[in-house]
Amino acid sequence: QVQLVESGGGLVQAGGSVRLSCAASGRSFSSYGMGWFRQAPGKEREFVADISRGGGTTSYADSTRGRFTISRDNAKNMVYLQMNSLKPEDTAVYFCAAALALRGGVREANYNYWGQGTQVTVSS
Repeated sequence: QVQLVESGGGLVQAGGSVRLSCAASGRSFSSYGMGWFRQAPGKEREFVADISRGGGTTSYADSTRGRFTISRDNAKNMVYLQMNSLKPEDTAVYFCAAALALRGGVREANYNYWGQGTQVTVSS
């Protein structure tokens, strides 16, 4: 089992950058594929990015590819989401999630553990 806590969210102007962090408390962090999801008001939760156990494979939603970068530091039990060139449509609560798999993929059902979320608001 693992507990996930996101941090780093806040208010940022369009075009700016924010780095989100996800701290995992628990053992065998490197056994989990990790992902980021987001949920905007009135919308369903959507996939943002994921990363494999060792960090060698990443994938991104079409809307974030080229602007967002997911990374992990297994020695620190941390996952990051670097968000650049932010747009107002990126405004959402961002969730970190862990999957008991090499990688979690795009489906929420693949993930076993979830953080509480952190709010990112991008102003125009």
